Amino acid sequence: MGAANSTSVNAATVNRTKRTKRTNKQPTKNNDRNRWSDVIAGLSIAGLLLPEAVAYASIGNLPPQAGVIALFAGLLCYGLLGTSRFAIVSATSSSAAVLAAATAAIANGNAGLRLTLAIGLVLVSGVFFLLASLARMGNVTDFIAKPVLRGFAFGLAIVIILKQCASVVGVQPVHSDLIRFIPELVARVAIWNWVGVAVTVVALILLFILARFKHIPGGLIVIALGIAASKWFNLSDYGIGMVGTIQLQLSTPSLPLLTHAEWLRIGELGFAMVMILYAESYGSIRTFAMKVGDNVSPNRDLMALGVSNLVSGLFHGMPVGAGYSATSANEAAGAKSRLAGWVAAAVVLAIVLTLLPSIALTPVPILAAIVIHAVSHTLNPALFRSYFAWHRDRLVVISAVICVLLLGVLDGLLAAIAISILMMLRQLSASSIVVLGRLEQSHDFVNIATYPRAKAISGILILRPNEPIFFANAERILSQARLALKAADASIHTVIISLEESPNLDSSSIEALLDFYRSVALDGRQLLLARLKSPVYDLLKGLGSALVPLKSLNSLSVDDTVRIAQADTSPTSNSIAASATDPVTKLQAL
Repeated sequence: MGAANSTSVNAATVNRTKRTKRTNKQPTKNNDRNRWSDVIAGLSIAGLLLPEAVAYASIGNLPPQAGVIALFAGLLCYGLLGTSRFAIVSATSSSAAVLAAATAAIANGNAGLRLTLAIGLVLVSGVFFLLASLARMGNVTDFIAKPVLRGFAFGLAIVIILKQCASVVGVQPVHSDLIRFIPELVARVAIWNWVGVAVTVVALILLFILARFKHIPGGLIVIALGIAASKWFNLSDYGIGMVGTIQLQLSTPSLPLLTHAEWLRIGELGFAMVMILYAESYGSIRTFAMKVGDNVSPNRDLMALGVSNLVSGLFHGMPVGAGYSATSANEAAGAKSRLAGWVAAAVVLAIVLTLLPSIALTPVPILAAIVIHAVSHTLNPALFRSYFAWHRDRLVVISAVICVLLLGVLDGLLAAIAISILMMLRQLSASSIVVLGRLEQSHDFVNIATYPRAKAISGILILRPNEPIFFANAERILSQARLALKAADASIHTVIISLEESPNLDSSSIEALLDFYRSVALDGRQLLLARLKSPVYDLLKGLGSALVPLKSLNSLSVDDTVRIAQADTSPTSNSIAASATDPVTKLQAL
């Protein structure tokens, strides 16, 4: 019997050991599968990244090597410091267009100065990213509304495509604004290079077909075919130019020699560059993180983008960000971690070391086709359909598009940012206050105007601002509170204001609130503030009981505050109103 039990125990032990080994092997197999997926994804997107890097350098009016340097700086630095496993940080079409417009506005046709200014702008952008990271401003781009960004991207795509078309047909209009650019382009239709147009159209058709196969490097294939066609058909005899020599020699890291005035001007433009780069980058990072349930750190990504731009600028590269097209291509190719970016960097390095002289023979129409294909995903009117269906932000979207088309890339970007900020200010300054009532027998207090079943509490007026109180709306909100109190029943003995929407108060808001305390006290009523955030509670408490009675402050719910008011129905004295202490003086002493 004992032997049988011993045999059973040994068998059970052996089975558990086997199960444990199988369980331990499973994570290893998953890790190997993930690494292989990253390798495949890296190989796939490498064929996309190198042609786009060269193409975006042409948008920025920079040598092709500037895009290649930016590609390595972005892939390596973000791979080390970033938090998104899908983000591919490299040169982007929007940053290249902004860079070209910004440097052209200052250089006045001086090609050498334009290159120097571009280096300075990339460096300044990197510094701004790092400062924003130190200041923990990871969510600052939330102030740029999505309709504005989409309108800007749509208008920018039109500008980029039209300017690429001009390079294809061999016409360079004198003016850059589209109002005069398009008529000049059309007026010279008699001298258009139609062979270049044909090459571009064929290349675009191939790119769109190959884009259906996510593991095929369509860009490299089209470049290879373009180089072959150039030799077979002697395209240079038809006036078609080539990309030209790509001298990938790393310069010694150094600061550009610019005047004080030029640095100040670059600093102004660097703000716009950082806003558009981070809005585009974090939009891509957040979209794919939410798709798979990943956690990302905005402030750490700011640091990663800052280091990437600093390294790129020091070695004379372009500004970099996490473009949507490259990031979505990486995710679609099956990437599982940032290893895919490292693999892409290694593959691009191998291509550069072996095939760079051949890439210099790429016909200009092929490069233009790659640019047009890259920005075509933003040229989709369907993105705006929801705004027209919701009857919201239609004018904002249209305004952003028109700003870019009429004002140009740089001024259009600044105008788009201004539109977004004006939207926010209008929303906050137009905020209102609502009257709350108890919803039937529950503990919930809701807007009486929205929920007819909600009933007011006898003797108590409960108010709630719909937006945070700050200097632009404090007087408006509290004036509405006075009107609501004036229109209320004479039996009201307590006013409750729920400040759940206000995380903090500025001095203008405090002064307006103190005036409201006085007016309520003069009417022989008491004022209670509910749902106070800790900073607001500590601030009002520090003003002293002569200005703000301590018992009127609490972080409790509206329901609990109502019970407090019902337990103490005696009105407050007029001590606040009679106090000779000047609230402004009191605030200055804090």
